[in-house]
Amino acid sequence: MRTFLERQRYLLDYTLSSLARRKGKNLSLLAVYTLVVAALASVLFYTQALRREARLVLRGAPELVVQRLAAGRHDLLPDRWVGALAGIRGVADARGRLWGYGWDPISRANYTVLVPEAFWGARGEAVVGHGVARARGLAAGDRLLLRAADGGYLSLAVREIVPEESELVAADLVLVGEEDFRGLFGIPPGLFTDAVLAVRNEREVDTIAAKVTRLLPDARAIGRSEILRTYDSVFGWRSGLVVVVLLGAVLAFGIVAWDKASGLSAEERREIGILKAIGWETSDVLAMKAWEGAAISLAAFALGVLLAFGHVFLGDMALLAPVLRGWSTLQARFRPVPFVEAWELAALFLLTVVPYTAATLVPSWRAATADPDAVMRS
Repeated sequence: MRTFLERQRYLLDYTLSSLARRKGKNLSLLAVYTLVVAALASVLFYTQALRREARLVLRGAPELVVQRLAAGRHDLLPDRWVGALAGIRGVADARGRLWGYGWDPISRANYTVLVPEAFWGARGEAVVGHGVARARGLAAGDRLLLRAADGGYLSLAVREIVPEESELVAADLVLVGEEDFRGLFGIPPGLFTDAVLAVRNEREVDTIAAKVTRLLPDARAIGRSEILRTYDSVFGWRSGLVVVVLLGAVLAFGIVAWDKASGLSAEERREIGILKAIGWETSDVLAMKAWEGAAISLAAFALGVLLAFGHVFLGDMALLAPVLRGWSTLQARFRPVPFVEAWELAALFLLTVVPYTAATLVPSWRAATADPDAVMRS
């Protein structure tokens, strides 16, 4: 065992010295390799960070959301629905919600206006998110004007700003009381945007959803798990879009890897011929080339992962975040918590390191099994 380890150490020493002799070519290859790994790792890390935050946020979401459909579109539901839903066996509580979207021509953005379950402000007051405060230059005590459904304006006093830690979900949020909300959107009493249900046993969510649609045929029941799957699909689609944008860089690296697999340079073939002539075995040549491919690919993998980690968790994913987050005007300042799962690194390793290392062995085996004199003369 000791002899084997010493042999590998000598091979590694020779490999590093061989790489140093062609440092210009190898450094350029390492730079391209590192950038490809960093780009792919950045997309993977940031997408998983968004998914993780979405799961944490949705832990407090209601088990079931019930909407009324009219001609296939979301419509307001009457308060009698809330009483009927509360009477379904297995439902612990049912309440109507009021929320909607309001266009602000000043900041040219849509605000999410919501009536919380227990609004702590008075009539004529509002609590706004950091994104709204930045877009309108608001501070606590300022006035916020919102265009109402009747063409007039509703003036609200800004009671406070939502804490910055909640900006990912509250950047465009405006919290108001029920009377202000109904006056803003022109919704009469007795109508709600939707209803939320608390279920006694989470394993019965699908059963209760089926009961809802049987009781109210024009209703749609949306479970928490469906909302989470929607977020996963959206983040997956956006990350796929970014990967397509990066496809040019990936293809460029693929060309480099294909060139490596298609054959060795004359200098490399001559080097292998000399090594064979002085007594190296084919297994030694293959081991040396394996170490060479592993040294470059592992160095690029480590540098790429570190670069991606800094880009995502320290640099706020400055280059690619707008595509993945999806906000256009109200940009939420989201700094993901540093968290990388082992399977992410394993998947990235298999996609980047293994193919390149394997690509170095095919042409090396061909040269190592050929006649040394013919290899040196080629």
